[in-house]
Amino acid sequence: MGGTSRSQTVSTRLQRIAQQAVQYPQMVFTTLAHHMDVEWLREAYRLTPKDRAAGVDGVTAKQYAENLEENLGDLHERLRSGRYFAPPVERAWLDKEDGSKRPIGKPTFEDKIVQRAVVMLLGAIYEQEFHDFSYGFRPERSAHQALQVLREQCFKMNIGWIVDADVTGFFDNLDRKLLREFIKQRVNDGGILRLIGKWLKAGVLEGDILRYPEKGTPQGGVVTPCTQKITWHCRCR
Repeated sequence: MGGTSRSQTVSTRLQRIAQQAVQYPQMVFTTLAHHMDVEWLREAYRLTPKDRAAGVDGVTAKQYAENLEENLGDLHERLRSGRYFAPPVERAWLDKEDGSKRPIGKPTFEDKIVQRAVVMLLGAIYEQEFHDFSYGFRPERSAHQALQVLREQCFKMNIGWIVDADVTGFFDNLDRKLLREFIKQRVNDGGILRLIGKWLKAGVLEGDILRYPEKGTPQGGVVTPCTQKITWHCRCR
């Protein structure tokens, strides 16, 4: 009963933010970070997958859950006071079908919670603006749905061939200054922007080498595809 009530409270706040985004399409949100209280972080924890590998601190989801309320309370205090430290993302490589390799990142479990908490806020605003034909990294949307729509359009418009194009190294080459400028057009909350800045500067650990790239966004967490979609959306408007 208590968990359901808390979830509904967060849901109500998200709905209000979304309604404001629809009602005032030119509005710049300047006070969002205060929503990220313990209740909000608890919901972000619930939405965070628990079966992924641990990050640089070695803490698994199971270990974090052993003292969940204490951990979330401490996390909230660090976020509230600005003392939250974004740890480096551990990088690994996956083999692709064409023989090349794709980099993936492994944030710490706690950092995944914070990223999810921020994405909940950003999503409530930007989901009202994204184009209907956009399917990637969106709630309740999937690649299978995109393929179904594409198939229907091909039949409807008598399309006989499709050109498949990809942006090579998009995440690794994203212009950070441009990203911040785009986000500020709709979200200019100091707390949220500082967190995004910390993630951009957190560094990437590969083996024993810790690097601090000057461009791009670390992969692996939910905030990267979210900010990528915001950037892509703003550039295409």
